[in-house]
Amino acid sequence: MSSSTRYGLLYSEFEVPPYIRLPFERILILVVCFPLVAFLFCVSYSVLFNFESSTYTHCQVYNILPSISAAIGNFSPQREIWQSAIALQALPRIYVAIEYLNHHHNVLPPKDIWIGYIACVLNIIENLALITLSFFTSSKFYVIHEKAFITFILVSEVYMILICILQKRYKKSHRISLKWKQRCLVTNVLFIMAAVYFFMRHNSMCEPYVYSFFAFSEYVVVLSNMAFHLTAYLDFRNKDLVIYKHGIALTER
Repeated sequence: MSSSTRYGLLYSEFEVPPYIRLPFERILILVVCFPLVAFLFCVSYSVLFNFESSTYTHCQVYNILPSISAAIGNFSPQREIWQSAIALQALPRIYVAIEYLNHHHNVLPPKDIWIGYIACVLNIIENLALITLSFFTSSKFYVIHEKAFITFILVSEVYMILICILQKRYKKSHRISLKWKQRCLVTNVLFIMAAVYFFMRHNSMCEPYVYSFFAFSEYVVVLSNMAFHLTAYLDFRNKDLVIYKHGIALTER
């Protein structure tokens, strides 16, 4: 049963013409592109125009890359662009989380639906943590930023693991989607460990370039997280987001 029939009227029965019909996979790409483009801009702009300030650390050793916190939160216009991108993707991501739950109702055995609910909640918490760490920057609200960042990392890891477990239990095969999700998950975990290692080494030994290795590891963690969410494109192929007079629905194309 599609989400249009599960949580609303089957509009086609009443011959209500849609106001807007949009390919859902394009919406998913757009949602990921907001933070992706903003992230690439913030890092590039920081390196080009705020190099010394953005790469400075308490060790006062030479580095070539800024941390994500410095790139997105310590300078203008990077801060405003990043925050705007995160605000624009916030509500669509919550809607995608809900549609994933509807999707799980369609493709999971009934005994596994409870895992889908947990995954939906974690997806929303991850989004809220991302919003929090973006608007409460490390330079002004370090404690809040730190807690939101830790929450984001922990929740996103658990969410990705649960989604991979769920896709193995789907009634229908989603092998390509699952394969890419697993690759993103493994990459994410490996570079989280690398980031922790380089961060601890930087703080303890103050070697040149080590903080840059930490920053690069952060970049891969963020990009692999975005890539994981982008695999929704494979899960919602041939779906349209249809806007009617009295609501919205996700329907088969």
